[in-house]
Amino acid sequence: MNFPADEDFHRLLDALTQCILLHDAETKAIVWANRAACDALGFSLEEMLPLKAADMTRPVPKYRREIGVGAMDRSITQGPQVYEWCYRSRSGVDMLSEAIATYVPLASRAVVMVQFRDISAEDAVKQTLRRYESRLREFMQDLGEGVAVLTPAGGVEFISESGRRVLGIADDAPMGGVLDYCNENDRDRLLEQLDHAPRIQPSAPQRYRITRRDGAARWLRITCRRIEIEDDLNGLLIHFRDITDEVTIEETRRTQARMLEYAGRYNAMGEMATAIAHELSQPLAAVRNFIEGAIRRLAQPGPVDDAIWGLRSADRQAEHAALIIKSVREYIVKREPTEALVDLRDVLGDVAYFIELRAREMDVKVTITQAPDTLPVYCERVLIGQVILNLAFNAIDALADVDAPRRHLQLVTMLRGTQAIVQVADNGPGVPEGAHGRLFDGFSSSKVGGNGIGLSLCKNIVTRHNGEIRAEPAEKGGLVCSFALPLAPASDEAAQAASSPDTETKD
Repeated sequence: MNFPADEDFHRLLDALTQCILLHDAETKAIVWANRAACDALGFSLEEMLPLKAADMTRPVPKYRREIGVGAMDRSITQGPQVYEWCYRSRSGVDMLSEAIATYVPLASRAVVMVQFRDISAEDAVKQTLRRYESRLREFMQDLGEGVAVLTPAGGVEFISESGRRVLGIADDAPMGGVLDYCNENDRDRLLEQLDHAPRIQPSAPQRYRITRRDGAARWLRITCRRIEIEDDLNGLLIHFRDITDEVTIEETRRTQARMLEYAGRYNAMGEMATAIAHELSQPLAAVRNFIEGAIRRLAQPGPVDDAIWGLRSADRQAEHAALIIKSVREYIVKREPTEALVDLRDVLGDVAYFIELRAREMDVKVTITQAPDTLPVYCERVLIGQVILNLAFNAIDALADVDAPRRHLQLVTMLRGTQAIVQVADNGPGVPEGAHGRLFDGFSSSKVGGNGIGLSLCKNIVTRHNGEIRAEPAEKGGLVCSFALPLAPASDEAAQAASSPDTETKD
């Protein structure tokens, strides 16, 4: 049966760029095709009319004739059907298509109109995007960093699988609010970071102690920035990484450093024990003598003025001994490290007493020359004092083989550019040529029997304060050890001066 021709109707359909095939609604045989369909498949209309599905379809199970017929039958009862179909042209070229089957009851017969268009390029793009997505998922699966997107209202629009692992969230469980994981002390800080998130680059990273959904306490490093991609994505992009191991290592190192520094102070006190005992023996012996004299006077009849004078003298000597012990206790007591803005000249003044005490025992002359102006630095005062003490004691011990009248130790503070300098110089035998650069590396020492641990500790402390330490030969023989610390900014020095009362400069 020939399809009734309406010239205007045919011209209209032939003008379409979309391919159209008309199938008999009952037999599903092709009864007409527009020019676009003929050109795409490479057949003339007369050649196409007797063709079956196998003649113009890719021969794979998913494109069997029964499947196409099923879609056409459903269009009759259920309305237009959209499905994927792969046509094959006369030359064997496959054309992946989106097909729409629509039932049309024409006056002469009922037909199913199949409109199809080539979606091969679109499918190739989709396949590429799916591959990228799969790869991205695989890559993100192994990341130690979580990614989340928050809506402007604060809701969670997306969280990566790695993010779920970091937060201990089950696959089917909701994330909840971002503040639910922080303790109360950190919530305001996290809110401030999110509220001030920049647009161009991530915010400065901040640390938070969180409690995961499984109850484990962890540390996170969080950065965020604002994103706005047309109407598709708008909110905050958050990156978070579990840094618990890093925090644990840092804390372990801090603890070890504190213990090492504490042990260093005890080591210094051990070296000073003889000198301190000698210093204390004098006031204690005087106390005993004054008290014995007072007892004898009280045992005799007559005025007690001499006894009272003796007791008061004993009290003064006991107070002097107490001050010596107090100075030692204040230095040796274990303290948590606190960094503050101090005058480096005052740090030298803190330990000068102990240096002079040790030097007096070894018959060493000590000269202290302070810089004329303040040397403001940020440091842990006790630790920098420990460095000066170690360098000075090392120099005093190095003078043991020098004739007593010539033993001389010089301590100098000075300003050099943007650095505050402390120099400790002796006129001892020095160290072998070429050993100066290794003196602070550990297990090197300038004194007989020394192991260099004290000098290594000095380097550890100075380096932690962003400073430098070095040793070099003195001009007239001996050794000069010096360390430099960066000066505090002038604004910080001015702020400290404004908030503190005037004090006398120590020279």
